Amino acid sequence: MKFAFTAAAAAAALLFGGACASAADIPVQKLDPALNAQLPQAIKDAGVIRNCVIGSFSPYTITRADKSIEGAAMDLTKALGEVLGVKIETTKIAGHSATMLGLKSGRYDVSLEPVGDYPDREANYDFVDYVQEFVVFAVKKGNPHNIKSIADTCGLRVSVMAAGSAERVIKKQSEACVKEGKKPVTVLSFEGQAAPTMALSSGRADAFFSSQAPLTYFVSQSGGKLELAAVGEKNGFSDIFQGAVLPKGSALTPVILEGMKVLFKNGTYQAVLDKWNLSYNKLEAPGINLATQKQ
Repeated sequence: MKFAFTAAAAAAALLFGGACASAADIPVQKLDPALNAQLPQAIKDAGVIRNCVIGSFSPYTITRADKSIEGAAMDLTKALGEVLGVKIETTKIAGHSATMLGLKSGRYDVSLEPVGDYPDREANYDFVDYVQEFVVFAVKKGNPHNIKSIADTCGLRVSVMAAGSAERVIKKQSEACVKEGKKPVTVLSFEGQAAPTMALSSGRADAFFSSQAPLTYFVSQSGGKLELAAVGEKNGFSDIFQGAVLPKGSALTPVILEGMKVLFKNGTYQAVLDKWNLSYNKLEAPGINLATQKQ
C-alpha cells in the first residue's frame, strides 16, 4: 500500500482531525536547492524516496479507516519532502522485521517512522535520530498487578511488538525471574501496536510493554480503562534514541540529517511535537547514530 505525500494527501488528512490539530497547523516548507542537489543520483533518477512504515506506531503513524496514514512522523515526512524537493512515497508494511529486511534488501530507501537506535543495530543500519523515548507499561486501570518497574513482571503475561527492543528486554527479564526462583514472564509477541493493545484490553495480557509515546496515545483513547505504569523507571533500558533508519552507509543519510536540521531550526519540528503531544520526546538537535555517539 503506497501513499505519495502531496498537497492533496495533506488536504485529505484534514478529514481525520480527531483530538489532534489540523494538518494546516504545520507550515509548508521552502525548497532548499542545495539539499536537493545533494540527493543521491539514483533518487534523482527515480524522482522518489521510497519510505516504509508499519503504520500503527501512534501517534507517529496512525492508519485510518480509509487506509490513509497520519501522525507526527507523517507530518515530518511531508515537510522533509518539501525541503528536499522530492516526492516521498510511503508503503505500509508488516512489522519491524519487514522494515529492516526491506531496507537491507534495497526495496526501500528509508523508514522515517521512528525506529529504536541501538548499538547492535548500527552494525547494519544508520539512524538519523530525531526523538528520545522511554519504555513503560500500559495496564488495566488501577494497576491490578502493582507493576512499579520491570522487576514486578515475573509470572505475568506481557504483550510486546514482535522483533522490537521491548521484546528483547522483557525476555531477558524473564530469564532473570527464573534465576531468582520466580515464575517466568509469559511474553506475547504481535506485529504492530494495535494487537498487543487489544491483548491487554481483552484480558489476554496483564500488561503491554512499549514506548511511552504510543502507549500514552492508546491510554488516552481507552475511555479510562487503561493507565501507564512504571513511568520514570529505566525498565531495562539506558538512554533511548529513535529516528529514521537507512541501510548502512547510504548516501541519503547525511541529506536526511540536513533536512531534519532545517525543520528543527525553522520551528516545524517543535510544531509537529506540539500538535501530537510529544514535547517530552524532544531532542535539541537531530544526529546520526546517537546510541553510540552519546556514549
